[in-house]
Amino acid sequence: MVVGELTEADADRIFHALADATRRDIIARVIRNEESVSALAQHYPMSFAAVQKHVAVLERASLITKRRRGREQIVHGDMAALRRAGRLLDAYEEAWRHRAARIEQILAED
Repeated sequence: MVVGELTEADADRIFHALADATRRDIIARVIRNEESVSALAQHYPMSFAAVQKHVAVLERASLITKRRRGREQIVHGDMAALRRAGRLLDAYEEAWRHRAARIEQILAED
């Protein structure tokens, strides 16, 4: 299923990225307030390199963007990407609601 500009490959990258609790937390943090990768690393009991890898997964999924400020990489969330993921979930929900309504209709006819 493709919703708007979101392809299956896009959906795979987004939901893979969102499947991890640390990455979901990173998104929540940078949507509230942009942070550098080094500042983000201080929030988690893992190495700086591990946080960088999480940020890279989120960036490949287009859920965050980075920009350079001096020697720092500043991370901020992309609400448009999260909205696209939400629309995909809405489309799946609509398909299931339609299916459930059809089942109810068939049962009522019997």
